[in-house]
Amino acid sequence: MWDKLEKVEKRYQELEEQMATPEIASDRKQLEKLARERAAIEDVVTKYRRYKAVLKSLEETRDMLQENLDNEMKALAKQEIEGLEALQANLQEELKTALLPKDENDKRDIIVEIRAGTGGEEAALFAADLFGMYSRYAQTKGWTVDIVTASDATSGGFKEIIFEVKGAGAFSRFKYERGVHRVQRVPSTEASGRIHTSTATVAVLPEAEDIEVDIKPEDLRIDIYHAGGAGGQNVNKVATAVRLTHLASGLVVICQDERSQLKNRHKAMAVLRARLRDMEIRKQEEATTKDRQAQVGSGERAEKIRTYNFPQDRLTDHRIGLTLHNLPKIMGGELDSMIDTLATTEQAKQLQGELA
Repeated sequence: MWDKLEKVEKRYQELEEQMATPEIASDRKQLEKLARERAAIEDVVTKYRRYKAVLKSLEETRDMLQENLDNEMKALAKQEIEGLEALQANLQEELKTALLPKDENDKRDIIVEIRAGTGGEEAALFAADLFGMYSRYAQTKGWTVDIVTASDATSGGFKEIIFEVKGAGAFSRFKYERGVHRVQRVPSTEASGRIHTSTATVAVLPEAEDIEVDIKPEDLRIDIYHAGGAGGQNVNKVATAVRLTHLASGLVVICQDERSQLKNRHKAMAVLRARLRDMEIRKQEEATTKDRQAQVGSGERAEKIRTYNFPQDRLTDHRIGLTLHNLPKIMGGELDSMIDTLATTEQAKQLQGELA
């Protein structure tokens, strides 16, 4: 571990020196890249330097005990040693955790895509409930939620809704929501009181920065048209809806939620960049877990990560066997307890793997 920490600190010093050179300082793309790498290891380096400072203080204080001290000074030195040893142990544990591989996306803003799966109108209603849950959770964190596009169902729910969440650490919390969510409850339209099972899929994509995804103008077709559905007279009278088609990949993004054509285009481009970045990562790593299909599956009931059982007031996360109660509070946005447990479990698995 200590060899690894020395290498990390050395790399941090190299990055600082490189970023100070005129060649790098004048190259925005390269400077951004190095700055991100430095930021990723800064916390580890800060903790390691503090750890080394504590070791030095311990050594100096222990040396003091070898000197001719009166009883009062010896007692004070021993007390200080105890405090420093406790701090050393705490920092050592923190360093073990800090050395775990970091997800470079954790601090990014995100784009969340929720789609109704199996279950017809009830699935669409559940998709709307999930959107409400995530919106309220984002509000508790001080993050902003902005709808990119939504396809309404006749029941009042959503066939599909795509929205942005902007705020520090959004991806680090929402990434645990990727997958198929299953709901078991009696629909409002069910006269006999029979429990239905429905699903909705959730995909979470970290937003890509302009410098990360190069979209060539010749690869992009932009269509402007009149928005349909609710939104007021202005939305329907003025052509503000935007459809982007990325010819090279075949990806299509539609945004018509805003009254402004410029805002719709900006949002659509954000979604397109995120999807293109996701595709590129999947190609580079050749890992199926990066695929949106791996995130959400086909929406079938068996491909679930979590079940919301309303008759029994129970939420079960099948990945870690976690069971929680009080669904009204959870659906109201109180997700921290569940997400904290998921994050801690993942961290423990990583630490076990590193130590092995």
